[in-house]
Amino acid sequence: MSTYFPSGKDLEQHRQWHVVDAAGMTVGRLASEVAQILMGKRKPTYTPFLDLGDHVIVINASRIVLKGNKLDDKMYRHHTGWPGGLKEINARDLLAKNPVRLVELTVRGMLPKTKLGRAMSSKLKVYAGAEHPHGAQKPAPLALQVK
Repeated sequence: MSTYFPSGKDLEQHRQWHVVDAAGMTVGRLASEVAQILMGKRKPTYTPFLDLGDHVIVINASRIVLKGNKLDDKMYRHHTGWPGGLKEINARDLLAKNPVRLVELTVRGMLPKTKLGRAMSSKLKVYAGAEHPHGAQKPAPLALQVK
C-alpha cells in the first residue's frame, strides 16, 4: 500500500471558497477557526510545508465583539521607520476606524511567521459590511462552532 502524498502542483484548482459572518462573534475565537481553514488543518491531506488551505471571506467585520476590557486595554503598535515613530492605537479606536485591519491582524497572528504563512494570509478577504465582490467564486457559507 502506498500513502497518498499531495504534490505542490495544481493546488489552486482544489481550493474552496468559504464565507464567514462575523456578526456577534468573538474576534479571537473567530480568528483561530479561520486560521485553521487557511492552513488546511481541517483537511485529511494536511501537510505542514504545503499551502493546502482554502480561501475565506469574512463579512460584517464591523460587528465583531471583544470581551472584557480588551476594547480599552489592547494596544496595536507599529513603527514607521523614523526616529520616535512608534505608533499605537487601542482596539476601540481601531475597530471604529478600520475593523477590517483588526480582523486581519488577529488572523495573521495565528498563522506561521514564514513565507508560507504570508501566502496563507493572502487567501483571507475581510469586509466591514455584508457585501463582497467574490460571488463568481460561489463561496459556500461556513457555520463555525464558536462558543
